[in-house]
Amino acid sequence: KYWGSIMSKKLLKNSLIKFAFAVVMVWMSIFLPAGSFSYKNGWLFMVVLFTPIFLVGVVLFLFDPELLKKRLSIKENEKKQSLVVKLSGLTFFAGFVVAGLNYRLGWFMLPMFVVKVAIGIFLLSYLLYAEVLRENKYLSRTIEVSENQQVVDKGLYRIVRHPMYTATIFLFLSMPLILGSVLSFLVFSAYPFIIARRIILEEELLLKELDGYYEYTQRVKYRLIPFVW
Repeated sequence: KYWGSIMSKKLLKNSLIKFAFAVVMVWMSIFLPAGSFSYKNGWLFMVVLFTPIFLVGVVLFLFDPELLKKRLSIKENEKKQSLVVKLSGLTFFAGFVVAGLNYRLGWFMLPMFVVKVAIGIFLLSYLLYAEVLRENKYLSRTIEVSENQQVVDKGLYRIVRHPMYTATIFLFLSMPLILGSVLSFLVFSAYPFIIARRIILEEELLLKELDGYYEYTQRVKYRLIPFVW
């Protein structure tokens, strides 16, 4: 119990630090280029983004701390995957900066009905993401095969092989729309191609190291979107 308590406190501290760091970095990436605190889309985006992240983090801490620990680990040891992660991070940073500049320089801003639709898509996608977390206890931020890991082929995994990435594509493509920036959307549109590369590399590993994964690929044909890819 003592060591369990120590580990829980360490996990809580690590979670809060990383959450606060993410909030500050996203805030700076958006509002410094915007040059104003009056960027309403920016504040709206911060609330829409970090509220569900915080709530899911609380749920994982209380009911599945091991999965939360995995989700907090972001260090990729494989060079190709590390490059993919860095490209994703660069895409997000550039997209946020462009959105801020979009507001500062008075470029075209999307109408509010588009923003509202984007918020709906984001929240639905986050529910999809949360369901994937519930279905797959092996999920990690890094590409790895855990000891005694088994192929997950239930729920959303019966439809596509990588439902988490499907959810993140809709999540990330809705972000620049909430920020009201078409130009930012163009930057974020690189993400699906980056994640496709990550999936190809991930499946190479899974086919080699995860028993039953090849048979799973024969049952579930599509990686991201049914009848597309």
